[in-house]
Amino acid sequence: MTTAFISVTAAATVIILIAVVSPPLRSAHALGGSGSTLAVVYGSGTTICSIVASQPIQRVQCWRDGQLLPPILPTTSFDAVAGGRDTFCGVRSGGFSLLCWNATFSPKRIYGSTTALLTYLTIGDTQICALTNVTETANGVCWRGNIVSSSENLQFDVISSGLGFSCGVLKSNNRVLCWGSDYISSSIQSQFANSSMVNIQVGGRHACGINDSGFVICKGNNDSGQLNVPSNSAYQYRGLALGANHSCAIRRLNRTVICWGGNSEYSSNITDGISFEFIVAGLNFTCGLTTSNFSVICWGAGWPNQFHSSGVELPLLKTLPGPCVDTSCPCNVYPESQILCSGNGNICRPCDIPVLIPPVPSPEPPVIVTRSSRSKGIATGLLIIVIVGSVGGIGGICTVIYCLWTGVCFGKKKIHNSVQPTIGVANGAQQSSSSPPSRSSTLRRQASIFMRRQRSGPSKHTDRGEEFLFSDLATATNYFSSENKIGEGSFGVVYRGKLHDGHEVAVKRSETGPKTKKFQEKESAFESEIAFLSRLHHKHLVRLVGYCDEWDERLLVYEFMKNGALHYHLHGKNNIEKSSSIVNSWKMRIKIALDASRGIEYLHNYAVPPIIHRDIKSSNILLDSNWTARVSDFGLSLMGPENDRDFKPIKAAGTVGYIDPEYYGLNVLTTKSDVYGLGVVLLELLTGKRAIFKNEEGSPISVVDYAVPVIIAGELAKILDSRVGPPEINESEAVELVAYTAMHCVHLEGKDRPNMTDIVVNLERALALCDDSHGSISSGQISIVSD
Repeated sequence: MTTAFISVTAAATVIILIAVVSPPLRSAHALGGSGSTLAVVYGSGTTICSIVASQPIQRVQCWRDGQLLPPILPTTSFDAVAGGRDTFCGVRSGGFSLLCWNATFSPKRIYGSTTALLTYLTIGDTQICALTNVTETANGVCWRGNIVSSSENLQFDVISSGLGFSCGVLKSNNRVLCWGSDYISSSIQSQFANSSMVNIQVGGRHACGINDSGFVICKGNNDSGQLNVPSNSAYQYRGLALGANHSCAIRRLNRTVICWGGNSEYSSNITDGISFEFIVAGLNFTCGLTTSNFSVICWGAGWPNQFHSSGVELPLLKTLPGPCVDTSCPCNVYPESQILCSGNGNICRPCDIPVLIPPVPSPEPPVIVTRSSRSKGIATGLLIIVIVGSVGGIGGICTVIYCLWTGVCFGKKKIHNSVQPTIGVANGAQQSSSSPPSRSSTLRRQASIFMRRQRSGPSKHTDRGEEFLFSDLATATNYFSSENKIGEGSFGVVYRGKLHDGHEVAVKRSETGPKTKKFQEKESAFESEIAFLSRLHHKHLVRLVGYCDEWDERLLVYEFMKNGALHYHLHGKNNIEKSSSIVNSWKMRIKIALDASRGIEYLHNYAVPPIIHRDIKSSNILLDSNWTARVSDFGLSLMGPENDRDFKPIKAAGTVGYIDPEYYGLNVLTTKSDVYGLGVVLLELLTGKRAIFKNEEGSPISVVDYAVPVIIAGELAKILDSRVGPPEINESEAVELVAYTAMHCVHLEGKDRPNMTDIVVNLERALALCDDSHGSISSGQISIVSD
């Protein structure tokens, strides 16, 4: 490159945003998280260039002095761009070539290689520097102002160029190495000598970076206050951009920008409340890419006055928030990534971590109770009593009407024919399945149970619950520590937490790593759970307390289920050999099955429109402090048709071992798919086996294939869980009823399966049969009365 090509006298760099806690992505196909898709060029004119989103070709678009310029190489795709004074460069998609333009936008290729691909680009006043994916030798290269010579191989995590000097963070020890202008570079390097850094950004005669403890450190000249970080708690900022005499940063919690220095000329409120994906700095102004619509906004003391009247948002097409890569992302994927890349890969978001140092809580003002607030509380209480009394009276009237209309009070409600079993008696003889219980027995049991059953109608509540700050939930869960991890749900890990008011909660944090195949799936699961749980209120469904929705973080907060998941009690390592667990009682297992069934029945019959859970399994049945079972995890749930005949083909989703084979094979989803999953859970309760387990020969087998033939053969006792012990006389009748119910639930065809109301009736009868037994759980310990 000739001196004429880069006519530079004094300029500041375009600073590329770096992840606060992650080094640049090393991709053989693209720059990944290390490249910027927005560049500032200044000198003979103010020019802003970016890479266009949502088009098959990721071409460069530029705006100069109030007007859009013709496309630059409109048939060429780029991964990243950077600029300085009258200098603009772009890395072609794949990282194998670097093209640069001068003030007249005449292109020139200054680098090309199919083996040493470019992974990072920065431009300063007299330098164009980049990193390559070569790791055996020095992976930094500059076309002006060569990197300081060293006997050791120089490998950098990040580099940045400014006015007359450049700096980088060495991969080997996280120390800062600077080169260029002897005085500035040596001074900056010595001031950072004792700091272990994650990244570094260079401005005029100063540099700022974030150390490995999350704090912003600025060194160098401070004649304009460019080193005076307004506040500096750990991990408060996630990205930096430096100009000649000012500095800017993105706040981690809300992605808004704060700038300092420049003789206090950057106190403008132009960008207040605007979230940014990243920022770049010119000599004396800053530009950023907004989170809301990926538009470009520029502001600052040096932003040309003639452009202020038209606002700060430039008339550029939507800009890519990052390079489109055809490899998997190590952490996060941008929403609508496939659309933004027009199907040509995904856009990776820089890795991030929660705050590691707990914030010091500010003292809360005392609560002052006044006469008016006390009176208001009394009035509210009286209003609640009136409302509850009215609802109770209406409910009683509805109960009587329902009783008379259906005939259930007179014993006319029948057990579903397909699941009415052959009941085994004490001596092993069998009754005919056509011989129902006596009319008086049925009347007593069903009338009593009917009056106790919870029949909640569709809820009108649409409250999404409390909105939590990410920092509050991070503190509540000890920063998502492994010690607080209590399970995993669809698209998320669940942690135990304690809120500032002392309430225990379960916090599900959506996956932000490779396990999340698509951001849309994570987003869909998050919105699905909020949409369903905010309007579902039932004692056998886990209650949603609130949520957190910040940037790419999606968290749901539930009431804490003290006794964990049913799966743990049946299959957990600490419970495999135990016989003293409270769940190791036939009465308790039937009660748990009934609780879960009532929750699912509510979804199918009383939610409007009906809801299909799609992931009924033992790990999604949770037990509260009273051992009441509740259905959880609505991340895969869907609105169902009013009638099972009005189904539509829907791609199968669920868990292996529990998923309905008809739904899996034909993509036909009905409420009977949930019935199949519940049937598998019933078989787990009976046998103590997992949904899929290894038999004596070491081959995997499903609990359905293991248990159903034995039930059909009338040899149920051979497969019952030995930890519970042989059922007593009345329990034996109850257990067999559960077994035959389970057998019909797992029919291959949905039309042959019972509906949830029939299943609930059967399980109610089974539990009633246990009332006269001498099971290991007394009625004084566990209440089985539903209200």
